[in-house]
Amino acid sequence: MSYAPKPGCPMCGIVNVAFHSQMDTPSFNPTPQSNKPDILWKDDNFTVYKETTNPVSSIAHVIIAFNLHVPSIYRLASADLPLLLNVKELAVRFLDYFSAATAPRIPSSGHPSPAVHPSKFRIGFITPPFRDTKIPVTDHLHAHAYVEPADLMGWWRSVAYSPVAWYPVDDLIAEIREETSNNRIRSSMPKKVPRPIDHVPTAGARTGHANGAETTEIGLSASDANLEDGEGTLSPYLSPGPSRGLPGSTYSVIVYP
Repeated sequence: MSYAPKPGCPMCGIVNVAFHSQMDTPSFNPTPQSNKPDILWKDDNFTVYKETTNPVSSIAHVIIAFNLHVPSIYRLASADLPLLLNVKELAVRFLDYFSAATAPRIPSSGHPSPAVHPSKFRIGFITPPFRDTKIPVTDHLHAHAYVEPADLMGWWRSVAYSPVAWYPVDDLIAEIREETSNNRIRSSMPKKVPRPIDHVPTAGARTGHANGAETTEIGLSASDANLEDGEGTLSPYLSPGPSRGLPGSTYSVIVYP
């Protein structure tokens, strides 16, 4: 099924800007402008930008947009599980980065302040017909990722980020796995013991019958671009220097000077 760009779609416009910006040249100016998205990352499947106009968190709020004009999460197949895992990985990397950048290094007590705990990271989708009134896109799939507290959200926007409309990416991953395996434990629930299925990144991505016949639907992945290998373009202002990449990284990324 084709998910071609939709004329007039704001998210398609942002994806188009990412692929035709000066991000690939040394003259790229990373300073956010009112008429340009603050793009952080692009690869064959996703465009990531920092929400600077109407963020819900003063620490960090990033948007991970699917490059294809996919209408909703309900179009995702089991084969798209790796894409959802990449959404989570990208979100954690950038939230971790911005959290570290905003945290004071030496507080008044004289002791280094602890890093923001990942439990404060919220990563997920707002499901139609609900929407963020400040980012009113309902038919182009994109994930929101932000660091709690959501001190800039306001009560009206909070409806879209409440359980009535919010779909955590961990829950979506767990449900796909549950539908394609005998595992009936949600990955997002508190873990008292290690769960083998959570240590297999693509567990649940393929479906089939006991006789070996595969029934996996065609996924949305635009290519074999592999986030784990760092195949993407990182905005140059997120390269703090040769001694420091994104926090916790053990991978390489393409950073333009």
